[in-house]
Amino acid sequence: MSNTTANTTAHTTVLIVDDSRVSRLVTRQHILARHADWTIAEAANGEDALAQAPTLQPQLVLLDVNMPGMGGVAAAEQLRKLLPDAHISLLTANVQDATRQRAQDLGIGFMEKPVTEERIARLIAPLEG
Repeated sequence: MSNTTANTTAHTTVLIVDDSRVSRLVTRQHILARHADWTIAEAANGEDALAQAPTLQPQLVLLDVNMPGMGGVAAAEQLRKLLPDAHISLLTANVQDATRQRAQDLGIGFMEKPVTEERIARLIAPLEG
């Protein structure tokens, strides 16, 4: 079964991965305020994100670092293989140099929490044009 429809406007899907329902909600609101037409999916941990990613094929994945079960860094490593062209970024209050370096080594972004409108705007800018 082929799913190749010629679309002149690419549809953007974002996967927000955070064990905090409030953090997911705030991030969702900031993104939808700028792009009400984007699809936002949510996962509460790395395992859930990996289960959803093949079907969703998100263009952007935002991952909290510290979550029960599989954390954001481990999930990012596997998501990078599953979604080689996706923009992947860690969202974390953990601003240690080691975490930043790991993100850089994986070729993924890094954004400090708390999530703000300005930080989200910077993060989604590469998808906007």
